[in-house]
Amino acid sequence: MKKEFTEEERRNIPLYTIGIVAELIGTSDQTLRLYEKRGLIKPARRNKNRFYSENDIKWLRCLRDIIHKKKISIEGIKKLFDYAPCWEITECSEETKVKCSAFIDKTKPCWELNMMRCQMGAGKPCDECVVFLSKKVKKT
Repeated sequence: MKKEFTEEERRNIPLYTIGIVAELIGTSDQTLRLYEKRGLIKPARRNKNRFYSENDIKWLRCLRDIIHKKKISIEGIKKLFDYAPCWEITECSEETKVKCSAFIDKTKPCWELNMMRCQMGAGKPCDECVVFLSKKVKKT
């Protein structure tokens, strides 16, 4: 039996290669690799190939806008992650927020409290969240 995906699940399916995504958002493969290296995005991997979802592309367009129109550097964006709570960046619903340990106990981010799976979208683990990645890259 064929599974029907919800609209949100469909937007989280990694279908697009790095070359296609670079062309769609008007940048280079190297720039996308830099964003990944700096912890701003984590594309899905199949073998050694990167694949991006529609939501990844939406986030990348937002990043490009912040960098080029608002003139905020990659380091500046990462610094914003220190001040903006993850539930605002990921636009969590009220239902998700009230269950989130980071929302309940605002002294620590959720992955430090319990490494729970994100309740958004496809239930990705926290270590795939851009907020988590920015903190991890900063510490290394």
